[in-house]
Amino acid sequence: MKRITGAQYIAELVKGYGISHVFFVPAILSTALVEMESLGIRRIVPHSEKAAVYMADGYARIHGGPALCMSQSVGAANLAAGLQDPFLAHSPVIAITGRKPARARYRNAYQEIEHRRLFDSVTKYNVEVDEVEQLPHLFPQAFREAVSAVPGPVHLELVGYEGDAICRAEADLDLVIEKEYAKFPPFRPQPPEERLQEALRKIRTARRPVFVAGRGVIMSGASEELTAFAERIQVPVATSVDAKTAIRNDNPLSIGCVGSYARPSANQIVSEADLVIFIGTGAGDQVTNNWTLPMTGVDVIQIDINPVELGRNYPGTYGILADARLCLQRFTELTAKPAGEKSDWVKRIREIAEGWEQEAEGTRNSEAKPILTERLCREIEGVLPDEAILVADTGFSAVWSAVHIALNSPRQSYIRAAGTLGWAFPAALGARCAAPQRPVVCFTGDGGFMYHLPELETARRWNLSVVIIVNNNSMFSQSIRGVNRAYGDRPGEKSDIYGFTPLNFARIAESFGCRGLRVEEPGAIRVALEAALQSNQPVVVDVVTDGQHPAPWAKPVGKTFPMN
Repeated sequence: MKRITGAQYIAELVKGYGISHVFFVPAILSTALVEMESLGIRRIVPHSEKAAVYMADGYARIHGGPALCMSQSVGAANLAAGLQDPFLAHSPVIAITGRKPARARYRNAYQEIEHRRLFDSVTKYNVEVDEVEQLPHLFPQAFREAVSAVPGPVHLELVGYEGDAICRAEADLDLVIEKEYAKFPPFRPQPPEERLQEALRKIRTARRPVFVAGRGVIMSGASEELTAFAERIQVPVATSVDAKTAIRNDNPLSIGCVGSYARPSANQIVSEADLVIFIGTGAGDQVTNNWTLPMTGVDVIQIDINPVELGRNYPGTYGILADARLCLQRFTELTAKPAGEKSDWVKRIREIAEGWEQEAEGTRNSEAKPILTERLCREIEGVLPDEAILVADTGFSAVWSAVHIALNSPRQSYIRAAGTLGWAFPAALGARCAAPQRPVVCFTGDGGFMYHLPELETARRWNLSVVIIVNNNSMFSQSIRGVNRAYGDRPGEKSDIYGFTPLNFARIAESFGCRGLRVEEPGAIRVALEAALQSNQPVVVDVVTDGQHPAPWAKPVGKTFPMN
């Protein structure tokens, strides 16, 4: 125990848990930020509180541990709004805000609003810090909560407009760094042996089993173990969008993303399964295409680190409470290589998958102008470095990247928005802070990019050399179907709902001091991407595409997909 200020305690704690960057909008913890500078922590100031959250989210997902974002009291509502995405994505983002001291509350004080309740629905842990003596109790608990079991955001509201009442006070404080909470998962529950044996019996007796891997496989670091077990038992693997890298795309057992944002062939294969093994996924509506994959009556095994998820969406599920990596390791240890009894099923899945791949070749090689997004995706796939981080926005950006950008290196990473359009660009900057030696490529549309366009200045100021690929079709193209459905046969002006003024984002990037490249010809895409990846500065690659050519939607279960 030593006598230090609250500012010194917070700075040393942040450093001790391995956080190298903090993302914030002033004014908050100013004296603590001075202390952080002396410890080598970089302090990134973006142009909005939501951008600060998204940067922290991207940082946390690539860092594999907690990230920190902060704002003053009047920015707290924006910070809480931003936390929706890391909450949905199970990302351990620690948010800090300030509030007026007790003597100023309920007296019409400037910027004084009750903010803490805004954080209740987007955090695992939401507390007030009123005295410096509370720091050794509440701050370490925030780190424990953020990374334990299913990770998620936490919120600490400090007394004082900037949290200054806590920062400037002195006290005798215990500074204890619990290193196990600097990464997730801090603890890995072992699977019960008897449940493993029964699950293996179900897998052995099934004729058409399929794995559906979710984000939990990535968070557990279980990709190698999943691939090893799938290869041993010759069972195909589908993934959620967030788990794209759980198995290499060029593995014969990989069938791609399943659900709403999916390869049609993956949905077809899962619809034919007689056993679905969910691992590291809550089996929500997106990965199951509104709970139609698997179909009713199909046997389900679910492996998850959170007991309340076992059977939540599929009654009668055979649940195994376990860490994904340990469970898959034990499965492999207990399983002898099969004698080929599932060879017909493996042949069938390759027939379906290869049929779709052949069907997709036409658009992926298209020379059409405006450029088809499938062609853009094919070119991105071809130039992505082996250690690249691909960051995708929600909506059509997620669909295009899920379906048409294959990731074949085990060192590549993929993260995407859990639901908030505009997330990808600031998240890519956070990812770059977490992994400064790795190439970071952001894939977004013009609609998503415009949400946080000012962060080009942030990227330039900190020389965060991210490549931003803008799928520029001058519209919210995902809205076209809904608008057409709403109008039906009625006449009217539809494009004012989804259309934008055409913009040249390459020129806009240059006005921020970044590099801008404009692409209007399919044959010029690869040259521009290669030049961008070789630049040691932020680069916007503005690709003019056809907004009337939509991303593929999942077709109804039970329909046959043409194989040629």
